Amino acid sequence: MLDLVPKDFAGGERIDWAAAEAALGTRLPSDYRAVLDTYGVGSIGDLVILPPLPSDLPGWEECHMGSSTAGIRDLWDACGGVPGVPLGADAVLPWGTGMNCNEMAWLMDGPDPDTWPVVAWRRQHAWGEPPWALFDCGMAEFITRMMLGRFDDCPLGDASLWKRTGTFVSWREQERRLLAGLDPQTGEPCPYAHMFPVTRD
Repeated sequence: MLDLVPKDFAGGERIDWAAAEAALGTRLPSDYRAVLDTYGVGSIGDLVILPPLPSDLPGWEECHMGSSTAGIRDLWDACGGVPGVPLGADAVLPWGTGMNCNEMAWLMDGPDPDTWPVVAWRRQHAWGEPPWALFDCGMAEFITRMMLGRFDDCPLGDASLWKRTGTFVSWREQERRLLAGLDPQTGEPCPYAHMFPVTRD
């Protein structure tokens, strides 16, 4: 993924990983840490990569792992999780959201976070399929395989990053674009930019 997604609009944040892991009560996968160290905090297309701690950017304070954990664990309980997986909701830790209400997480099935598989809740899943699915790969590999079309089918209920390379845009750059009347993802003129909540001094 680091060689696939351009870094032109990286945010430049430096995350205190010791503080983040202490707050979450667990170590975090090395590929996730590498992605945030490289790109900062932001989104790849409509895929929001959750930071481990609250952002200092106004309007984004509540978008982080801690604030998203209860909701995704409720979805695990409500839908019965992945068929055949006996672990409970407390083993699910979110890392991604968005893409027309799809949710992505790790299944913390062992002490080594680098071996945790990805689980995804697909709001728009095929008829007869369970909403939860497990993918035997890490977060960066999941995103890479999705963009390169290296799953049998689109792994999510949204195909906006299926077989196409997304562009990372930091939350800071998204806010700058909105203030300039531009689409936060594409940077093109957007007549609706004034409708988005942003901080204006």
